[in-house]
Amino acid sequence: MHKIVSMLIAATGTALLGGTALAQSAKTINLRVADSFPAGHFIPATATIPWMEEVTKQTNGRVKFEYFPAQQLGKAPDLLNLTQTGVADIGYVGMSYVSDKMPLSSVAQLPGAFTSACEGTHAYWKIAKGETMTKHEFGANKVRPLFVIVLEPYQFYTTNKQVRTPEDVKGLKLRSTGGAMDIFARKIGAIPVRMAAPEARESLSRGTLDGLIFPNESVMSYDLQSFTKFGTKGGNFGSFVAAYVVSDAVWKKMPKDVQKVMTEVGETITEKMCQVIDTNIGKVQDKLAAAGVKYHTLTPEERKPFDAISSEVAAEWADGLDKRGKPGSQILKEFRAALSAAKH
Repeated sequence: MHKIVSMLIAATGTALLGGTALAQSAKTINLRVADSFPAGHFIPATATIPWMEEVTKQTNGRVKFEYFPAQQLGKAPDLLNLTQTGVADIGYVGMSYVSDKMPLSSVAQLPGAFTSACEGTHAYWKIAKGETMTKHEFGANKVRPLFVIVLEPYQFYTTNKQVRTPEDVKGLKLRSTGGAMDIFARKIGAIPVRMAAPEARESLSRGTLDGLIFPNESVMSYDLQSFTKFGTKGGNFGSFVAAYVVSDAVWKKMPKDVQKVMTEVGETITEKMCQVIDTNIGKVQDKLAAAGVKYHTLTPEERKPFDAISSEVAAEWADGLDKRGKPGSQILKEFRAALSAAKH
């Protein structure tokens, strides 16, 4: 269990910005960072905490952080709002949880889109800094991305039934992140149950879920292996975008040299994190298998019907956004172009 990192040094005589923990006095900047991950989760352990530590190091202790994990400042779906309103200075945003406010980011969560975390991360990070996403997603919500993580393609983890074909999931209540994953789940005949990851364990234990469309590592991080008896390998059933953002109000108060350090460390963490995820997939699956999860590796023939449905999902997702006046088709085109560049 990773101890909660508390690096906030109280500075006397400091002035608060908008009621947040951001305070500048002499050469000290104090920032609150909030997310929903439990202690020991792989994202804070390999991304969030190292990012904070490296920023503090490179600013010679000028920037300090107080870290609030495990939904201490608010539930996962509320963290964007809490960052916008100054409860936190930097917050974790699970894009599926805020698909009403940041729907374009679901482009990196479409099933069948990419084959590794690094492919997805590189492509999403490129468009996240582009004109379309800046204007319609981050800028529109008055936040700025510091580093992002796109998880590896999701797999099926179920309680009582092995999945080989779409027929196997018909009628199953599966945890979904919403957005494109809801569309996919309905198209394969499952019943999507939208919920944040921290709530999944209780739902599985009560039997109100029959399984999840979930990343391998998170099954371990949320201790779900005792409830999920079956898993797939080789599937490509969507993904998840996790971003850590800073509010525009806080960012504009930062000295230029601090902004530079945060940006550069964010680039490094983004690259490192996707490599960690891709490297660990096999190891995590071995641990889950040892804990009792029975895997089935999908054959090319078994993947075909899922792939066909995935193509329908992408078109339907983009069209739905276009009809709402959002540039869905445009961002899908940009993401696919970025994916193509990431593969070469």
